[in-house]
Amino acid sequence: MPSVVNDSCVLCGACAEVCPVGAFHKGETQMVVDPNACIDCGVCLSECPQGAIKSSDEADQKWVQYNAENAAKFPPAK
Repeated sequence: MPSVVNDSCVLCGACAEVCPVGAFHKGETQMVVDPNACIDCGVCLSECPQGAIKSSDEADQKWVQYNAENAAKFPPAK
C-alpha cells in the first residue's frame, strides 16, 4: 500500500530527499504522495521527523483521498 502524508507534516522535505521514485509532491500546506508513483518501499516512514507518514492501510481514509487528489495538482518535490 502506498504511503500517505497527514496534516502533521511541516514541509521539511526529508521524505522527498529519500524517496527513490520521486513520489512526493510539495503542496500548499503539506507534502503529498502520488499513489501511482509510490512503490511502498517504506524508506520515508522512518525519515519523517514529525511521524506524518503512514501506510495507506493504516492511515485515515480522508488522508488517502487527500494525497491522491492533491498529488496531481502539484509538481514532484525533486
